[in-house]
Amino acid sequence: MFKNRKVSGPTILALSLFLAFALAPRLALAVGYANPELVIETDQLDKMSNQANVRIIDVRPNAAYRKGHIPNAQHLGADDIIDPNSRIEAALLPEAKLAAMLGERGIGKDTKVILYDDRGGFHAARVFWMLEYFGHRDVAILNGGFPKWEKEGRKVTTLVPRAKVAKFPIDVTERRIATADWVLERKDDSNVVVVDVRPPKVYEQGHIPWARSIPWSQNLTSESTLKSADELTKHFESNGVKKENNVVVHCQQGKAAGHSYYALRVLGYPRVRSYDRSWAEWGADEALPKAGQVAMAPKATTANPCGAAPSNPCAIDTLKRTLQKGLESLGK
Repeated sequence: MFKNRKVSGPTILALSLFLAFALAPRLALAVGYANPELVIETDQLDKMSNQANVRIIDVRPNAAYRKGHIPNAQHLGADDIIDPNSRIEAALLPEAKLAAMLGERGIGKDTKVILYDDRGGFHAARVFWMLEYFGHRDVAILNGGFPKWEKEGRKVTTLVPRAKVAKFPIDVTERRIATADWVLERKDDSNVVVVDVRPPKVYEQGHIPWARSIPWSQNLTSESTLKSADELTKHFESNGVKKENNVVVHCQQGKAAGHSYYALRVLGYPRVRSYDRSWAEWGADEALPKAGQVAMAPKATTANPCGAAPSNPCAIDTLKRTLQKGLESLGK
């Protein structure tokens, strides 16, 4: 029916503009992050904060949460998930307790979880890693966190919402975690890249000998938002971290490592895991090799740096390494 119809210049211009605006979001995703669903922007959260299947989790300290938070946000502080009885500094609580805490906040198998903090995702990212390690498939972080939300003049409340308790199932995903033995056994594997995300000065004081220093803070812009896909890709690749690598991130206590884990997941790195016990465990274990200015980090308060029952996998790994070291000495 349009075969012989002439199309005017203004009509062509209008159609071009329409197509440009309609396709812009898709084009942005195509040239942006490989996993854009892991990054939530403030305008997106504003539109979905009242959805029944969405749980917003504020990972800031409780005092900050009480002072004002995003509407419908539940609180789960970064330190709330830490085991106070562990002799490994900042080690996570037992899985059953963590599952109960998540369920109390209304997080079930099919819940969409959106995390935020006020440090560019520093604290939120460890919870992000923890949820992925537990097998939860729908979790994201608010880009820019609470500071960006507040700066944009969006609604803030002091009302504490009530969540309907859910059952949070744990389906541990082993490919998301590394143990000390896992790292040690692959020290000569050229395809395994260990990334130490602590500040350079801390790295120099003591580190895993084959770990590369790539500080987590370099994942962020000056406004504490995640850098673009191009910037992050160039950053990691220039430091020898390629998509084909099996990447392990670690820090001092497992917190900062989560941030680089998250950045690499956003970029679509298929094989990335966190050594969550990090230098807090490695540095205190005499059987593990170290490099840097300090030969040993401060020792744990007891002979068992794992701080748990002998059946704890960490304790078993440490015992195996100690026995192996003794056998090697006898053989000399």
